[in-house]
Amino acid sequence: MIIDKIEALRAQIRKANQNYYLYDNPTISDAQYDNLLRELQELEAQYPQYKTPDSPTQRVGATPVEKFNLVNHAIPLLSLDNAMNDEEIKDFLSRLIKNLTESRPLEIVAEPKIDGLAVELVYEKGLLIQGSTRGDGATGEDITQNLKTIQSIPLKLDHSQIDFPSLLEVRGEVYMNKKGFERLNRQQLEDGNQPFANPRNAAAGSLRQLDPKITARRPLNIFCYSPGRYEGITFASHWDFLQALPKWGFRINPLIKICHNLDEMLAYKQELEENRENLDYDIDGVVFKVNSFLQQNLLGIKSRSPRWAIAGKFKARQEIAQIEKINASVGRTGAITPVAVLKPVSIGGVTVTHATLHNQDEIDKKDIREGDWVVVQRAGDVIPQIVKSIPERRDGSERPYKIPEQCPVCGSHVRRSEDEAKHKCTNINCPARLKGCIRHFVSKNAMDIDGFGDKLTEILVDKNIITNVADIYTLTKEKIANLDRQGDKSAENLISAIAGSKKTTLARFLHALGIANVGQFLGKLLEKEFGSLEKLIHADLEKLNAIDQIGPVVAQSIFNFFSEEHNQETVQRLLEYGIEFEKCRQQDDERLKGQTFVITGTLSGLSRTDAKNLIEQKGGKVSSAVSRNTDYLVCGENPGSKLTKAKEYHVKILKEEEFQELLKDE
Repeated sequence: MIIDKIEALRAQIRKANQNYYLYDNPTISDAQYDNLLRELQELEAQYPQYKTPDSPTQRVGATPVEKFNLVNHAIPLLSLDNAMNDEEIKDFLSRLIKNLTESRPLEIVAEPKIDGLAVELVYEKGLLIQGSTRGDGATGEDITQNLKTIQSIPLKLDHSQIDFPSLLEVRGEVYMNKKGFERLNRQQLEDGNQPFANPRNAAAGSLRQLDPKITARRPLNIFCYSPGRYEGITFASHWDFLQALPKWGFRINPLIKICHNLDEMLAYKQELEENRENLDYDIDGVVFKVNSFLQQNLLGIKSRSPRWAIAGKFKARQEIAQIEKINASVGRTGAITPVAVLKPVSIGGVTVTHATLHNQDEIDKKDIREGDWVVVQRAGDVIPQIVKSIPERRDGSERPYKIPEQCPVCGSHVRRSEDEAKHKCTNINCPARLKGCIRHFVSKNAMDIDGFGDKLTEILVDKNIITNVADIYTLTKEKIANLDRQGDKSAENLISAIAGSKKTTLARFLHALGIANVGQFLGKLLEKEFGSLEKLIHADLEKLNAIDQIGPVVAQSIFNFFSEEHNQETVQRLLEYGIEFEKCRQQDDERLKGQTFVITGTLSGLSRTDAKNLIEQKGGKVSSAVSRNTDYLVCGENPGSKLTKAKEYHVKILKEEEFQELLKDE
């Protein structure tokens, strides 16, 4: 019968939801799930008399409301007293012991304090009939239709393990995980809307949408943690109640545990605070509750909070602060990052005076100005960042900010490529980026100056012995003999390596200069195309754009580099110090032209670099990843996953001997 088929589909979907959201163990694919749901929707549309409120299809079926109705909570959702330090937790436990005269051992249930929105779910005869916000504790708002869109909230209770009570009220915290929050805020900015300050605000804003379809698009989840009323069942303890919740289909936090003394309570709090950044959701503390319901009743409640529970708060991670000014900071790659200078504010026990603004796009999207009041966030060891501005606090004195057109360190031109968010200083000798440029310049695939290590680079730049990449060729044995414990022999070897690097190829030299987007492959391409450095320096954009395999972004990078006066001076100095290029060999053998190779495993007869050079000398191209466009996979010993992918794409696989045979001169 049709009704049997409909019920079977509903049961399958409910089971899939339970496995996915409750046990984090999906048993069917997303596509299979979508097919089941679509089939159920079609049957319910064809036979509307069989549609029920608890059907999985009803999660996003409600129409928008004009306003939320108020709901009176049968048992108030009380707030908790806060313990701001370990001493106050100790005092809490002492009060419990003092006020409990019965002989039963005292157990404390410890739970993460989820940073979300408290809600109450009401079930009658196993069906969700109402969901509401906490509100002021006595009265909340009816958001039933919005809560129904959250897949981890059961519309119908599972009774396969234990029977559900005739009436059940469950309290929980709706939250948004960190990745979902980041995606939502990116979308907010792209749509021209203000970002949410934190996941808690995002969750609250999502649940209070008048249109449930909007809520359904938000990545919301829930952890359930306490009872309201329940009829037809009894529990001796809070822990017993928590253990029953998953059997009915509710999610509980896996980090909940029982503590037996103060040391265990403080250790639990410390461990969670230290590991909070590793969780995929925000917590702002821990909650300690007396486990025994009998003991809870004996302790009773105060006007607004229970005596049998307390929240141990963590150090804050967000505060409101004012931006005094915005500075442009130049990094080692030349990337310019705007940094807000703040009036000092304490966040999590640390005084914060600076916060990153990332890039100009971020400033524009968030509409952040000098003088603004802003939400500042400090998470883990990450530099503090500004989450959003607070336009309501503006008085008209605030000033929009734009990254300067000249580098604040060296005065050179600042440019931004079309495919990048960052502005960059174009001067390779800018003091702010000099160390990084030197490390790249002397590296193996660039000028290949053996013995020129990172520590030596640091010393030479810090002591102002090198202020320009070209200064490498002014070094003498005497200058470096006593640096970094080099000694005469090490200094002699280094000077010899520097001298040996003067004879190089144009391709290596171009790669060494660190031109944005120009690596080894494009260096060789430019060498082949122009044949000389002079021709390349004087090439216009039209000429650069006309080269096959060089797009407009790369062409602009090359043009910009050689247009910068500081770079021209550096190149000229390098040539004057004796850099000379081997004559560019015309590539007569192009038998591999248009062929793409990938190398995997260890080759016994030659290094990967040698293999790459041989392929390119014969017109081929070497890629780092296997794709459908790969022609050959050169396979050495102990190949990795590339071999599996090559077989999947039917790429021709060459053993090392076959590869050597392919390269043999004809």
